[in-house]
Amino acid sequence: MLNIINASKTFQPGTPNQHTALDDLCLQLQNGEFVTVIGTNGAGKSTLFNAICGTFFLDKGAITLDETDITFLPEHKRALKIGRVFQDPMKGTAPDMTVRENLAIAYARTHRKALQTALRKQDIELFRTQLATFGMGLEDRMGTKVGLLSGGQRQAVSLLMCTIATPKLLLLDEHTAALDPAAAEKVMEITRQLVAQKKLTTLMITHNINQALQTGTRTIMMSGGKIILDIGEAERKGLTVPALLEMYAGRGASPLDTDRVLFAE
Repeated sequence: MLNIINASKTFQPGTPNQHTALDDLCLQLQNGEFVTVIGTNGAGKSTLFNAICGTFFLDKGAITLDETDITFLPEHKRALKIGRVFQDPMKGTAPDMTVRENLAIAYARTHRKALQTALRKQDIELFRTQLATFGMGLEDRMGTKVGLLSGGQRQAVSLLMCTIATPKLLLLDEHTAALDPAAAEKVMEITRQLVAQKKLTTLMITHNINQALQTGTRTIMMSGGKIILDIGEAERKGLTVPALLEMYAGRGASPLDTDRVLFAE
């Protein structure tokens, strides 16, 4: 489904600030897989997402999505097949527009409709029904500007915007890291609900190792622009955080003690 082959990216090559962010990275995802991604700051996690989304082109390697080569496909065209939710609740939404208007824009883009067409009564009812399943009262706040919502509510709207038309791939870029614990847990509940309901192929970066091991079907760990651990569902069962850290250290990766947030419960 998603196939990344020998992906390499170096920023500022030939200068004192040269940095290899992706180093011959290979990754395959099958339809419906939910893969969590962990690693220290600078491991290449968000760079990997940027490469998949087309924020930049690779120096070397290839990316295919659903058997289509997207290696040099422009970012705006990839966005029709790839949904992404960022850490910042304000990214991906228009804060001065209402919940209904934000959802309408997302729905119109993926359905190739004009905005006016997307605001048909049946489409508004679809938005209302989907929001109601979140249990946050958002179905009664469709006329509220997104910028006036709480962080958790904004992330819930972002999730629906990315999935209102089922994407080929969903990328979650530490989408609960900026939220308080209660809101983060609620957004994760909604995330699991949407992924299961729509059978979404998903990659999720998380700062929380416990969450990474308990969510989805597979966990990969990155360091130095490479995937150094790839742990399947069966192997993850019963795997503790100390055991994972021992495996990580055994691969000669940079120590995690400088990135304390990774140990959050």
